[in-house]
Amino acid sequence: MRGWEAKVRRVTPYTPGDQPNRQKMIKLNTNENPYPPAPGVEKALQQFDTGRLRLYPDPAASGLVEALAAYCQVRPDQVFVGVGSDDVLALAFMTFFNSEKPILFPDITYSFYPVWAEEFRIPYETVPLDAQFRIVKEDYNRENGGVIFPNPNAPTSLALGLSEVEEIVRQNRDSVVIVDEAYVDFGAESALKLVDQYDNLLVVQTFSKSRSMAGMRIGFAVGSPLLIRYLNDVKYSFNSYTMSQVALCLGVEAVKDEAYFQETTAKIISTRERAKNVMAELGFSCLDSKANFLFVTHPAYPAKELYEALKKEDIYVRYFAAPRIDHYLRVTIGTDEEMEALYDFFRRYMAR
Repeated sequence: MRGWEAKVRRVTPYTPGDQPNRQKMIKLNTNENPYPPAPGVEKALQQFDTGRLRLYPDPAASGLVEALAAYCQVRPDQVFVGVGSDDVLALAFMTFFNSEKPILFPDITYSFYPVWAEEFRIPYETVPLDAQFRIVKEDYNRENGGVIFPNPNAPTSLALGLSEVEEIVRQNRDSVVIVDEAYVDFGAESALKLVDQYDNLLVVQTFSKSRSMAGMRIGFAVGSPLLIRYLNDVKYSFNSYTMSQVALCLGVEAVKDEAYFQETTAKIISTRERAKNVMAELGFSCLDSKANFLFVTHPAYPAKELYEALKKEDIYVRYFAAPRIDHYLRVTIGTDEEMEALYDFFRRYMAR
């Protein structure tokens, strides 16, 4: 080992889903929205004054913060924006999880939670989901340095009801509780309704899923003014200009078009509900998804086998070689046409 290597911070990095770039592929592996962003986003991009790029963006992201505050029915000092929800969550880990007590999160969830905990030297404990892959709210009623969980959870797709979320927040008033709502717009109930009641609650959402802007990297958090102030203090301590001029402009346009937002999320929900039925007809067991993806398993075909076979046909889904879920596939909801191609593949494969 070189002398300087002893001083390197070593982490096990998070591995994102495959990002293939093939002409005729069907990409159902990273939970992107199959529909384009709102028409106003495209128009604003076409009309964007590139001369503005010589200037630093607004460090407070005021226009986008105000648009989100109005949309979420909170005050601007209750909103924080960042470069995708991953950036917002990482900042939240640094800001709020600074106890010697372990933070708590589910044992089956986003794999970047333990990555951040290890990177930031945060002690943590994973809390097992039950046999049906559900979060057990009572299991979070113990001493901790903070709590974080997605709702709906990923990759399971299952959601807690708002009363269950509130119970976790209420029984942890001495810790910050972060509810990661990347998929909430596809059928779950948001905890945004609770932020004025609980000053220890931070709700994090993203533009990547329901607003079709994964490539623009916009995420946001809503909480008490004190939580948001602390988040901003950490952000300004190392990078005042996290959001680009283009992201701030297009983000506002995405928030404005509520009709398009409702139309596309309704289409995805409709396709998902039909997909549950078709996959069941094909012999799959499917959890009751409230997200824009399904979590499925088949008794006769190993998940890895199906994953590899689909890949050879340029159909990409997600497979996790992890305990308890290595016999499941996570399938993003695509357009009706893309889902039909997936069903056709399974019919052909199973008829061999």
